[in-house]
Amino acid sequence: MISVAEALARVLALGAPLPPEDVPLRAAHGRILAAPLTARRAQPPFPASAMDGYAARRADAVNGAKLTVIGEAAAGDRFAGTVGPGQTVRIFTGAPVPEGADHIILQEDVARDVDTITLGDRLEPADHIRPAGADFAIGYTLDAPRRLGSADLALIAAMNHGIVPVTRKPDIAIIATGDELVMPGEDPGPDQIVASNIFALAAMVEDEGAEARILPIARDNANSLRLAFELAAGADLIVTVGGASVGDHDLVGKVAGDLGLDRAFYKIAMRPGKPLMAGRLSGSAMLGLPGNPVSAIVCGHLFLLPLVRRMLGLPDGAAPRIRAPLAVDVAANGPREHYVRARLEGGAIHPFERQDSSLLTVLTEAHGLLVRPVDDPARKAGDIMEYVPLTQR
Repeated sequence: MISVAEALARVLALGAPLPPEDVPLRAAHGRILAAPLTARRAQPPFPASAMDGYAARRADAVNGAKLTVIGEAAAGDRFAGTVGPGQTVRIFTGAPVPEGADHIILQEDVARDVDTITLGDRLEPADHIRPAGADFAIGYTLDAPRRLGSADLALIAAMNHGIVPVTRKPDIAIIATGDELVMPGEDPGPDQIVASNIFALAAMVEDEGAEARILPIARDNANSLRLAFELAAGADLIVTVGGASVGDHDLVGKVAGDLGLDRAFYKIAMRPGKPLMAGRLSGSAMLGLPGNPVSAIVCGHLFLLPLVRRMLGLPDGAAPRIRAPLAVDVAANGPREHYVRARLEGGAIHPFERQDSSLLTVLTEAHGLLVRPVDDPARKAGDIMEYVPLTQR
């Protein structure tokens, strides 16, 4: 068995950033920016009024002064003339500041009589003008890679880009294996169970930015598995769930090997998730996950999602970890790195008593996975430990 860190390094080596594609700005939310974008236009592109009021020369903005209104400037409709001594232009927020003006007098600080305004005795000293390029200038660069959020889309629009280069979404084929499985909504036989973990895995990779295909369940025979691999052909990543152990009915490794699997490793020193397999098959990366629901989902967080992020061109790295004090004493750990389902209470991490890898209810209540290193000694309440946050909550 290899360590979790070594397994992750070998998994990441199976992938590479996928090529970019251009999408309309409206379709770019949540996608990964594949190349830097440079602003084609400054923001604002001209000195703009920050207030409703009157544009004038600062020298004329004195208490009690009377100014002649010579026009109006609105957003999208500038005043074409020049403001001279003793003159002003009615202006609205966002409108270009007229030539000759360098100060905005707030509308509440004046009294207007037809085409004359009289300035009050409490004038604000601020100019209330947004300089051209105050937010960003032409040439400002939005760096890549980055996951594009709603604010990023507004920025890209203001930079005057309608088309955005993003990394192609990884195509991930997910195959559940086993004679004991039926799909949700079907009628299980007396010895069957409902396939469940494939739906969590599909949701996890889609949340990360990939596209998931859940293929028909592969039965415990070579022909069914070969057909499943044929259906997965062309995927960037093939994920099998179950059938990766050493039992008489665990045929994934053998069938994949017969089809040319270049195996990177099999089995890692962790729990849950020991019977993990990885390699390359016919040009696709492949992960063979354990069949137990919790084992599969934990391996999804630790290995599948980092590989998806690599394919998206994001920086390599293990699942993020957070430090928190233990809420209770825990016994010493054994020779495998243990990922313990736990909840957060009062800022402390509290492991659940039940840790069987078949218990989905415990996983849905967990906030994170408490990390117990190999041969970690017994720990006391208050000891600072690391945990992996669970993103599905």
